[in-house]
Amino acid sequence: MDIKFNQNEDHNKLLVSDYLRKFATVKLGGGQKRIEKLHAEGKMTARERIAYLLDKDRDNIEIGAFAGDGMYPEHGGCPSAGVVVKIGYVAGKQCVVVANDATVKAGAWFPITGKKNLRAQEIAMENRLPIIYLVDSAGVYLPMQDEIFPDKEHFGRIFRNNAIMSSMGITQIAAVMGSCVAGGAYLPIMSDEALIVDKTGSIFLAGSYLVKAAIGEEIDNETLGGATTHCEISGVTDYKAKDDKDCLDKIRNILDKIGGYTPTGFDRKPAAAPTLDPMEMYGILPKSRSEQYDMMEIIKRLVDNSEVEEYKSGYGKSIITCYARIDGWAVGIVANQRLVTKTKKGELQFGGVIYSDSADKATRFIANCNQKKIPLVFLQDVTGFMVGSKSEHGGIIKDGAKMVNAVSNSVVPKFTVVIGNSYGAGNYAMCGKAYDPRLIFAWPSAELAVMGGAQAAKVLMQIEATSLKAKGEKVDAEVEKALFEKIKSKYDAQVSPYYAAARLWTDAIIDPIDTRKWISMGIEAANHAPMEKAFNLGVLQV
Repeated sequence: MDIKFNQNEDHNKLLVSDYLRKFATVKLGGGQKRIEKLHAEGKMTARERIAYLLDKDRDNIEIGAFAGDGMYPEHGGCPSAGVVVKIGYVAGKQCVVVANDATVKAGAWFPITGKKNLRAQEIAMENRLPIIYLVDSAGVYLPMQDEIFPDKEHFGRIFRNNAIMSSMGITQIAAVMGSCVAGGAYLPIMSDEALIVDKTGSIFLAGSYLVKAAIGEEIDNETLGGATTHCEISGVTDYKAKDDKDCLDKIRNILDKIGGYTPTGFDRKPAAAPTLDPMEMYGILPKSRSEQYDMMEIIKRLVDNSEVEEYKSGYGKSIITCYARIDGWAVGIVANQRLVTKTKKGELQFGGVIYSDSADKATRFIANCNQKKIPLVFLQDVTGFMVGSKSEHGGIIKDGAKMVNAVSNSVVPKFTVVIGNSYGAGNYAMCGKAYDPRLIFAWPSAELAVMGGAQAAKVLMQIEATSLKAKGEKVDAEVEKALFEKIKSKYDAQVSPYYAAARLWTDAIIDPIDTRKWISMGIEAANHAPMEKAFNLGVLQV
């Protein structure tokens, strides 16, 4: 291995180490003191509940662990958006599990909490997966109620989705393991079956203090809406559990009895590990986002037996299209090539840029995968579409639109991995969040933005300098440099993968070594859901 490989390896392993450190902090939720307080009340934390519930011998993946990261500092923050979401297995059934984290503002709902809960329900609906809610929440976070209460994608959408999922035949089970108040009380009752933990679980539209203020009635919370009340008097809940573990055991027993599903039929053979060492990806991926590398070398360390069948290998070389298997599943891979390559005419194509011929090739390949019912995997390291008179005259907009059209209308499940750059319209064409990937996740090396930090800072600096000059202020090289550094520093923070993950533009940041697991579990989930419409590109300007 050369010195450059070793430098890349050190850099990327440090990024992963930083990711693991941040993840460890996020897992503490509201902090150790609040965890200890929960334990003193005889309750488990959200993560402990999920760990106990999920099958121990099976993989699981966490959605939105960094949601809320760095957000709401004036309100004390909201680690993991105050809710933990995982896809895993319960009694052998693949499920989505959603657990309120009562260590974060008593499990109250911030705006990002609502967005994350809706994402969990979206995953369950798209893939027809059973969904389990472990409820322990004080309801809407009142200081921010205007950003979580009334709009289409706010709190009320949760209950609308409960009803829609019920009509779709998707199993929903809710366990009330703490507070469940006001509008939130509808969630467990709109689920198929509801459990409640004795003495610690409670459900009511209004607590005892509000009841007294509203109608003058004196009553304690347990009598008002505790487990005995709802299991023996109101009939609101179906099962009473003596403690958290008993409740989770009951959920496992319920899941154990549900029927199977008719697979969609995505092709799978026995899995095989890559023959090339996946750990070498750390050394192949450059430290600098502007450096070139061969994306095929990454692909061969992700796919079974390191074997690919490349489609149109000599054409449109700035995008790689190939068939392969990942953990046994047949996949079609669309990846940005980061090497400078030559066309047959001797023209250079720069790595990470989408050219007309590359867009045309990708469009045809996406159509082929839809025709053959092969899931698509997009590996993003893209700076955008090629610009300039030659590209414009050659119809780059038309060819780019064809690719975006194909991605938009694709009916096979899509999975997006943001490896490096994800800039501008390249993000869209390579199946960014707006294009409904079943899962979208990023490596710690990822950057998401309209354009790179240096380019954006130069543009913004020039605008700012022009504005200062118009006001009669002196703008010399020193002033321009200071403006550039100030703007770039702010912009760099926004292109960070953690900034994107905090806002759920991606579902997760992961160690590159876990990429195969995420794609495999994602395809397995998608295999639960029928493909309900045919692939149709609509009207295209060919």
